Amino acid sequence: MVNVLVVGYGTIGQRLADGVAQQDDMNLVGVADAAVSLGIRALKEKGMPYALYAANEKAKSDFEEAGIPVAGLEEEALQKADIVLDATSAGVGAQNKELYKKYGVKAIFQGGEKNDVADVFFHGCANYEKGLGADFLKLTSCNTTGLIRAVDCLNRTCGIEKVAITIVRRVADPGDYHRGLTNALQVDPAPNHQAVDLMTILPEIDATGILVHAPVTHGHFITVVATPKKDISKEEAIEAFRGHDRIRLVRLADGFKGNASIFKYARDLGRPRGDLYEICIWEDTIVKSGRDLMFGIHIPQESVTIPETIDGIRAALNMETDGARAVAQTNRNLGLGAWK
Repeated sequence: MVNVLVVGYGTIGQRLADGVAQQDDMNLVGVADAAVSLGIRALKEKGMPYALYAANEKAKSDFEEAGIPVAGLEEEALQKADIVLDATSAGVGAQNKELYKKYGVKAIFQGGEKNDVADVFFHGCANYEKGLGADFLKLTSCNTTGLIRAVDCLNRTCGIEKVAITIVRRVADPGDYHRGLTNALQVDPAPNHQAVDLMTILPEIDATGILVHAPVTHGHFITVVATPKKDISKEEAIEAFRGHDRIRLVRLADGFKGNASIFKYARDLGRPRGDLYEICIWEDTIVKSGRDLMFGIHIPQESVTIPETIDGIRAALNMETDGARAVAQTNRNLGLGAWK
């Protein structure tokens, strides 16, 4: 068993803790945070299923004043951990890196950090072997993680020459109040970072794209136009997607009208918080234009990076040297593919 510490118990950190706790070869040392957030209050009300460590003495005092049990300071937890999953706000992880180095602990950072925080820009499905033994990994963003799953799946099937993407990006997570976009769409300059990041992970593919912010919260929507090196039929693409345990094919006729339908379905399944680890591709959107293949993807932004982060633990700690076997083990423990 390897010992894992989650630092930052927010939107991603809560889900990372749950994901690690589901692994049969990992032990969750606990979670660390610096503030009495709603997530921390909920942790207490649930009976403290995970040990809580305070980021510093002030945080420890704040937790105790709020009646929240504290197992100790973060630096104490670091001495028990083999690897840290840093899910702090963008920029904080880079500062934390010095602390991780001090205690000789490996770390995996989320997509909000700059790429130079890590030795390897990592995606479990697409470049697992590059992460083997690395001290510091950085995950791709939620959109890029889901996008690469789909493009890498096709690339392994028929080879992909180039892709052009359009992202309709949710403006904030459910419950966030720091962004106020209402009744408006905001356009970012092209190419968007997801296209650039895809080429970093899959350098053989030429990618470009446009990003549009929309006033919604339940997921992103990406359209992809992929040019294959070898012609592939719609049916062959569907077969390839169906064989991928981190991709769920959905249909309009079955009631999956859009992002809200998918979120509701995840809640109906009893998934905690309405989470999905899978991306969803609408069969109805898979069409051919000459050799080009077009399709639409739903990205559940709060939970999509959890499987790839757990893959990163396996790679960094050399728990499994074969990427396909590592991904399959993560999938089994998270129940991915069991719905097929």
